[in-house]
Amino acid sequence: MAGDVYIMDTLQISIRRTEDVTILDLGGRLVLGAATESLGDILQDAMGKGARKILLNMQMVTQVDTTGISTIVRAFVSLQRAGGKLGLFRVSDRVRQILDLTRLLNVIPSFADEGEALSKIR
Repeated sequence: MAGDVYIMDTLQISIRRTEDVTILDLGGRLVLGAATESLGDILQDAMGKGARKILLNMQMVTQVDTTGISTIVRAFVSLQRAGGKLGLFRVSDRVRQILDLTRLLNVIPSFADEGEALSKIR
């Protein structure tokens, strides 16, 4: 799974592993359509293969809608039920505003950078 790159019309997803943590680097728009469907499938596949610690690098995400938020929440809940953890890091200001409005950041941990995210999720 490490090193895989997926490109949809609005979103690019790169997958890498750092020890026991799966990191998805996201770039583009996380909106209704192929982007959210693919992200959901990739997250489910990672969990199916045993990933229990997943971080989403949101630095290059320029837009997120309710479908994108729902995809992240479903993965968060699934991982919690399996005894795992999901966190976000490097959330852009624009996306942070949306996630603050929905109060998602009150539930899902968000970190300033990858180093902090890795140390906290372990």
